[in-house]
Amino acid sequence: MKKDLQAKLDKLKADWKKDSVITFEQLGIDMMLVDESDNYKNLFLITKMRNVAGLSTAEAQKSSDMFTKCRYLDELTHGRGVVMATGTPISNSITECYTIQRYLQYDQLQEMGMGTFDSWASRFGETATALELAPEGTGYRARTRFSRFFNLPELMNIFKEVADIKTADQLNLPVPKVEYHTVVCKPTEHQKALVKELSKRAEKVHAGSVDASKDNMLKITSDGRKLGLDQRIINPALPDEPGTKVNQCVANILRHWRDGEAEKLTQLVFSDISTPTTSKGGFNIYDDIKAKLVAAGMPPEQIAFIHDARTDEQKKVLFAKVRSGQVRVLLGSTQKMGTGTNVQKRLIASHDLECPWRPRDLTQRAGRIIRQGNDNETVHIYRYVTESTFDSYLWQTVEAKQKFISQIMTSRTPLRSCDDVDETALSFAEIKALCAGDPRIKERMELDVEVARLRIMKADYQSKRFRLEDDVAKHIPAEIKRTEAMIAGIQADMDILEAHPCPADGFVGMKVLGRNYLERKKAGLALIDAVAGVSEMEPVEIGSYRGFAIMTRLTAFDDHKTMFKGAVTYTIDLSDSAAGNITRIDNALGKLPAHLKEYQAKLDDLSQQLESARIEAAKPFAHEADLQQKSARLAELDAALNLGGRPSAELNWDILESELRKLNLEDPDSFLILEQHDPADPNSEWFIQSAINRAGPKPGWYTVEVGWGGKRGKGLLDLDVRTVEEVIPFFRAAYGRKSLDLSQFEDQSDMLS
Repeated sequence: MKKDLQAKLDKLKADWKKDSVITFEQLGIDMMLVDESDNYKNLFLITKMRNVAGLSTAEAQKSSDMFTKCRYLDELTHGRGVVMATGTPISNSITECYTIQRYLQYDQLQEMGMGTFDSWASRFGETATALELAPEGTGYRARTRFSRFFNLPELMNIFKEVADIKTADQLNLPVPKVEYHTVVCKPTEHQKALVKELSKRAEKVHAGSVDASKDNMLKITSDGRKLGLDQRIINPALPDEPGTKVNQCVANILRHWRDGEAEKLTQLVFSDISTPTTSKGGFNIYDDIKAKLVAAGMPPEQIAFIHDARTDEQKKVLFAKVRSGQVRVLLGSTQKMGTGTNVQKRLIASHDLECPWRPRDLTQRAGRIIRQGNDNETVHIYRYVTESTFDSYLWQTVEAKQKFISQIMTSRTPLRSCDDVDETALSFAEIKALCAGDPRIKERMELDVEVARLRIMKADYQSKRFRLEDDVAKHIPAEIKRTEAMIAGIQADMDILEAHPCPADGFVGMKVLGRNYLERKKAGLALIDAVAGVSEMEPVEIGSYRGFAIMTRLTAFDDHKTMFKGAVTYTIDLSDSAAGNITRIDNALGKLPAHLKEYQAKLDDLSQQLESARIEAAKPFAHEADLQQKSARLAELDAALNLGGRPSAELNWDILESELRKLNLEDPDSFLILEQHDPADPNSEWFIQSAINRAGPKPGWYTVEVGWGGKRGKGLLDLDVRTVEEVIPFFRAAYGRKSLDLSQFEDQSDMLS
């Protein structure tokens, strides 16, 4: 690592790469404003984590340059010299939050012991080891990914020390209303045939009969995206058919073009696939759309490609033409026409021909038209989907990513934890279901979202219930006991005051450092001197007044804290006024009846809280039946849709769940095991089992074990959980051949022979 860093430093310091002009330091800059700062998210990262999916270690020199400038300005301005702005600070993974903190909170991270990524990740993230379908599709393998984030409220509290997060619901900016239109296109016969071909390719990959370097799930997913856009991208010789995405998009563009002729309204068309720069003189949808628009009567000079503007000056001229209405239709990719494209003045419609992988890209696309400065009251965003292709699934995948990011970048308090979503390839089961045009895939995805929501609700319910049980058993009774003791103490102190009354117009006298003072002012001066003379941190008795001992001590801030002690100790703030201090003391002691009423009211409130907590803790989860029903259906669909590993017809989930619930302490031999074998490796197996833990530190808990063996190695993990409800999700995932989250399990592989 040291050699790599030295080589990197030598490369950065290479003289032949440097301009022979003034340096950044010589410019005299003491404030740097960085717009679209998410372009600098690929900052170098030093970590001991290796082969962890979902953790990007890619780096860009521009990001390293930005980091050095930020550190330089931090030294000059004590952390106040850099301001970053972006609409999408987290574009694909929450690990990008750490990058922003390194730019803006470097010193603070060091002070908190989070100067390295690994230390940051240990507090806010975790690597999850799961059994997943291998990319080549030939069975399962244990895979580690940086997938879950927790302590999110604390993370966001730190982050918000430098981040002012303003969401649309807070700003209420004068932007146009937006109407979203989902244009669903029927697949052509050629598309259907090609989708079946994708299915065959997936089967070959799954069976291991093709080299992963020649074909894999990622390539199949990429071809599926292209096919969903237009069949001619796959094969230019195929015919142009009327109901495709491109032709429906052209029809919508022409309609808005004609309706907005008087106002010279403009439109944007986004496509990251089949761009003019990647077609190399062959077919691309940009030229195809332009040709069709021109054939329908649109002047060619009113149509432009963002790719034709190669310099900033050319872009400036092009954007001015769009704002003035000279160019009415602008086509481009998200990368070239996303951030920095301010052409909103006359925009009436935006068209998304395909689905990007990152939520950030959709946000940036929509941000071109839903923007201040747009003269239209209502605008339209069209999203085009081809049925029975990968389109609908990809749209929902991006939506899922955005939901998780929205949990972080929110104006409200974030969830305690959430999953990170960073996948770019579909699994074999997903491809098979999509290629088959199976309507159950939509049901499955809707159920997945609903079950996830219900599980979050149940987790919140269980957390609250455990907290309420603790309140009932410990916290509230302890607080009641303390309050009753305070009430008894205050009543005793009131009796002391009654036994030592203060004359209406006189002074009862005060003892200070063993000497009695009968004059108010002299007693006050003596008290001030006695307090000032105390240098101990522990309370020291310096006198007495009306039956109460006068105590004082030195605080850590070099001032004194004075208390009057009877059955209860009362703190009184003294001033520099001798006579005034005596008045303050009398006033404070005179408030004891009011304090008594406060504690009596508190005792009544605690009694009500205890009763309410008992009632709430006894309530069952209101949506338990709904969760069980939908979870069972989801497991059933997962098993049915995964054509490569359908569970035995005799193994019904309801039966399996029923057997799990029979695990109990009364039967010493009670356990349940579920085994599965990899068809590609007859000697392999993996299993999940659960039993009651009767020994060790957690008797009466459930132990869940997951093990595997075969040509990819072997392993054994276990986890102790409190209830059978926590066991069921692991078996449900195994039954449906879904990934198992093993992040909390302990490695027991050394027990294997």
